[in-house]
Amino acid sequence: MRLTASASTLGALLAVSPAVAADCLQEQAIYGDADAAYELRFEPVGSASAATSNHFKIKVGKTGLVLDGIVMQSGDPVRANGMIMNNCPEGDVTGDDIAACTVWQGVIYSIGADGKVGSLPQEGMEAAPQILLPDFGPAIRNSSIWGTATVAPWDALTFKGCGQ
Repeated sequence: MRLTASASTLGALLAVSPAVAADCLQEQAIYGDADAAYELRFEPVGSASAATSNHFKIKVGKTGLVLDGIVMQSGDPVRANGMIMNNCPEGDVTGDDIAACTVWQGVIYSIGADGKVGSLPQEGMEAAPQILLPDFGPAIRNSSIWGTATVAPWDALTFKGCGQ
């Protein structure tokens, strides 16, 4: 039996195909963990002179909890160092204040379609197919949000779509 498809059928199939990271900029990328319990959504930094290279929000499924994330390029060699925070105070705060509201911090890596590990792309660059936040799951279990969050996320998050 031979199957044929019209141009309109082919167009419809392509329109519903899964999003591809190569078609999205990093500041619009949306990622999820393997259990669909966490969604990480990048957003524009908003200033070329900002000390941060990326901003993101993490929705903790079934809780209404939204965590704030930032990335700063630092170190030698330069790497994407991220922080995920919950209800940090604003304004003039101390290091202790920031430590108390920090849920996770560490280097954020990208994982390419070829499996190679690299640095997280900055704004304006093609989105990574996967990102890796080492020890993210254990950090959630040991943080102040555990109890509200009842599922520890995987450390690898996969590209799910492209936001606005």
